[in-house]
Amino acid sequence: MSSENAPDPVTDALQGYTTCDISDALLKLKHPHGGFLSGLTMHSPNYQDDSTKIVGRAFTVKYIPRSEEAAVNLEGHYIDQVAPGSVVFLSAPQGTVNAVYGGLMSCRAQYLRAAGTVIDGRIRDLREHRQLAYPVFARGTSTVSPQEKLHVGEVNCRVSLQSPEQLDVIISPGDYLIGDIDGVVCLPQALAEQVVALMPSQVAADERIMGALKNGGSFTNVSKEHRAGMKSAEDL
Repeated sequence: MSSENAPDPVTDALQGYTTCDISDALLKLKHPHGGFLSGLTMHSPNYQDDSTKIVGRAFTVKYIPRSEEAAVNLEGHYIDQVAPGSVVFLSAPQGTVNAVYGGLMSCRAQYLRAAGTVIDGRIRDLREHRQLAYPVFARGTSTVSPQEKLHVGEVNCRVSLQSPEQLDVIISPGDYLIGDIDGVVCLPQALAEQVVALMPSQVAADERIMGALKNGGSFTNVSKEHRAGMKSAEDL
């Protein structure tokens, strides 16, 4: 079995947790924003569909203005390079009204068995994405393609989140991207195993707290009781 298609134990483990669980664990490791990528909303297979979740390693694509020269490492179309299980992450310059991703791209990504696509910008062909039942997160929609203003500048490179309040956030190729109804989280590769180790006791404590609250317990008391034994970063 090639390394490209080999099972990833971290991806498998992350399937059992929500984006909120992962953010909580990242905060314990003092990772900024708990890995949350602001402004990205699920548009497909349905708007904010509670049953949809994506987990996979980032395959990044950076769009740049046509006035800027593209990197020399581009060969063919980026969508043909997507590896099975990956999450396609497209970055578009702030303020771009053009979409950088459409239905044909989702069709190809789905055939290549990508886990889903996250667009730091706009998408179009919303009906086509939904007919494919392919998961897509984005900042918004548009009707116009990117050709007028943008082209691909680089593939599988570090990209900055195009959010005014989070310009310090970097998404790197191979980072884990997790998306669900609450939003999108970027889990750096270097922290992945620590996050997986922290979450079981954290989630178990929250479940016990929820049960106690449903039976009339005060939050102050039940939180103190059930969170006392949670694993911390110092325990790793």
